Amino acid sequence: MDEVFKALSDANRRRLLDRLNMRNGQSLRELREGLEMSRQAVTKHLAVLIDANLVATVRHGRERLHYLNPAPISEIADRWIGKYDRERLHALADLKRSLEDRPMSKPTFVYVTYIQTTPEKLWQALTDAAFIRRWFGGMAMESDWQVGSPIIAIDPDGTRVETGEVVLESEPGKHLAYTFKVAADAGSEYAELAEEPASRVTFELEQDGETVKLTLTHDDFIGPESKVLESVQHGWPAFMSSLKTLLETGEPLP
Repeated sequence: MDEVFKALSDANRRRLLDRLNMRNGQSLRELREGLEMSRQAVTKHLAVLIDANLVATVRHGRERLHYLNPAPISEIADRWIGKYDRERLHALADLKRSLEDRPMSKPTFVYVTYIQTTPEKLWQALTDAAFIRRWFGGMAMESDWQVGSPIIAIDPDGTRVETGEVVLESEPGKHLAYTFKVAADAGSEYAELAEEPASRVTFELEQDGETVKLTLTHDDFIGPESKVLESVQHGWPAFMSSLKTLLETGEPLP
């Protein structure tokens, strides 16, 4: 957290975060526009933000795109703001707004966290139905996790739901991608989300010392107006925090 607070202490770095908050997924050239800073200065400030895990980068063609990463802010909320009975992730609301007015060919939602575990254990947590149920709010997913295989969602009451979700890419311990489709009955609070076509979720696992760097990318939404996009921006940080806590302590977040 020292690195996070140090990174946030500089007005220029806060300005860069504000720009990403207004429009996520910007290149270095786009971030420099309208700022009285040299390319070298912006690059140095971004390096500090990346080291503090406040900004994540994704290669897109020849460009490297920058994304606001809410994970460190979530951890700050867990440590202090929760003491005042605020909902755990509402601390992100002003800093992490959503991703508007950008080409939809770019990744839309990126979340990076570091978990003290092994790639093998993290892979199990992402693919084992019983393990998934513990951190995914009581829901589970069942598949053999081979490319092209279907994924069956299992409700907390045990109801099996098939929405056409399939495994897109699978490299145990390193890489997993699958389609994401909300299922809901007519009249349900999630019915509007269920009307949207499938999007795509990708997990990248990378050993980093005694931890594993987990990068979650969720894209292929219908556009900035997507209700599913609006939902996952709040849902994924909560689920990823629960996954991290489960692997590091043995118990998920309540």
